[in-house]
Amino acid sequence: MTPSNPAPAQTPGGALRAAVLGHPIGHSRSPLLHAAAYKALGVDIDYAAIDIQPEAASRFAARLRTEPGWVGVSVTMPMKDALVPFLDERSDRVRRLGALNTIVVRHTDHGVRLFGHNTDVDGIVHSIRAASPALTAPAERRAAILGAGNTALAALEACADLGFSHVDLVVRNPERAAQTLLLAAELGLIAATVSAVEAAELLPRYGAVISTLPAHAADPLCVTLGLEADPGVGLTPASERPQGAGILAPGAVLLDVAYDPWPSALASAWERAGGTVVSGLEMLVYQGVEQVKFFSGVHDADWDHVTNVMCDAVGLSRP
Repeated sequence: MTPSNPAPAQTPGGALRAAVLGHPIGHSRSPLLHAAAYKALGVDIDYAAIDIQPEAASRFAARLRTEPGWVGVSVTMPMKDALVPFLDERSDRVRRLGALNTIVVRHTDHGVRLFGHNTDVDGIVHSIRAASPALTAPAERRAAILGAGNTALAALEACADLGFSHVDLVVRNPERAAQTLLLAAELGLIAATVSAVEAAELLPRYGAVISTLPAHAADPLCVTLGLEADPGVGLTPASERPQGAGILAPGAVLLDVAYDPWPSALASAWERAGGTVVSGLEMLVYQGVEQVKFFSGVHDADWDHVTNVMCDAVGLSRP
């Protein structure tokens, strides 16, 4: 069930507030994005960054219910699954993924209610479509996901929404992908775990590759995939590449969710190989747009303009 999205309840002092939760959180660009969006909308919401770890999840959920002014929170690691048990309602997507990135606080006739959502899927879908409007995913084309954490689950659902039918999960330990494989079956996707070497041979068939790995964790894959790891190094010699590696499908898109530092080694290598690269910062903007709609209660707005303003706030050029 999703909330009917009434306008957020004003507190006696008129102050509204929201925040991004996670650990570490000092690097987050979310405060810049949200502040720019609310200014563009003419909505007075104070948005902060709060450093918090899973053991404090219950106490913070209680704060959302009892402290005045809360309209919602953005949620990042390691809190995406820690806060799920304290929701009153969760979207179908949160039920499937077992993780959220958004909590909407609503004041109802039955008291304060906490609604859980996951807009990471929206962020992935919209950022990939914006970068490659002509992206098509015929049945014989595949997508690949690097990693097996909560963001990988969102990436899997995004692949289904983008029209891919076969998704390879590139993981070092196949046991970690068990939940992702179960979700794939629920979504009607054909999914399998593959090694990085196997992914290199399948590279020409991937319409999209989504890396959900932390910063620098994907760097070693440049060599394995047969891509140029550094401008001064050059391409891996053909004799050292796995068969079929170093060839991208026409229009192939890489989304690397790790945006600091940017560009990542993998993103640079992908671009030099002729592919289209999407920054995780673009994903952050697009998922943030959906959060702004929830937190502000504003739906009749020029969202193209708001998106542009949010991009400007973090120095991001729109495609």
